Amino acid sequence: MRPVCSHTAGILRVHPSALGCEECLKIGSEWVHLRLCRHCGHVGCCDDSPHRHARAHFKATGHPIIEGYDPPEGWGWCFVDKVMVDLGENTTPQNGPIPRYV
Repeated sequence: MRPVCSHTAGILRVHPSALGCEECLKIGSEWVHLRLCRHCGHVGCCDDSPHRHARAHFKATGHPIIEGYDPPEGWGWCFVDKVMVDLGENTTPQNGPIPRYV
């Protein structure tokens, strides 16, 4: 049986908080990939990035589901259940070009 996410009902339409990783932009750091919180719209960097801001946001807030966001890729990840989430057409459009990409 395939693992299932128990948090998909909490996926919301959100407005991205920044045109890149919010915290990396503030400190002048680079990122590898972007992740979008599907609860509040926070844009953070992935676990392959030096600061792992998307995971830090999850740890600080408990918001479980992120979306692959550079460009929107149609998948999500649930930090709690540790499973991929198929977002299908329920992706978040970008507000504009990503200013920096490693």
